[in-house]
Amino acid sequence: MQLKKPLKIDLSREYPCPCRRRGQLKPIILTDAFGCDRCQQIFVVAQSGCVIEQLATTYSSERSWRWTGNRWIVKRPPLRQYYLPLLGILALLILIAGLSIGRSGFMHIFLPILVVLLVIVPAFMIWLSYRR
Repeated sequence: MQLKKPLKIDLSREYPCPCRRRGQLKPIILTDAFGCDRCQQIFVVAQSGCVIEQLATTYSSERSWRWTGNRWIVKRPPLRQYYLPLLGILALLILIAGLSIGRSGFMHIFLPILVVLLVIVPAFMIWLSYRR
């Protein structure tokens, strides 16, 4: 499935809110910004004119969306696409390193704890930070 090309955002038009709260983004006069009438968020049009960014957010990274003509698509940072494969490769490397170090009784206890601390806990933290 091919994504639609992002369109330039018209500053005099109303758009649906990208937060999916059934609100409408209305232009704020004399600015390059929109305000939602439902969730009270403010969105600024980025310099390219095809992307809006949420202001005063509590997220660690900026949340931004691009307009396709009928809906908003979340613009994600590139690392987000690859963090699950990277965590899988990291887990595999840790398992191989742990098995190659030795097969003592200590390693049978230490390896699962190491895997939990180095793979599962960061993966859970990333999942918590990116979930909606």
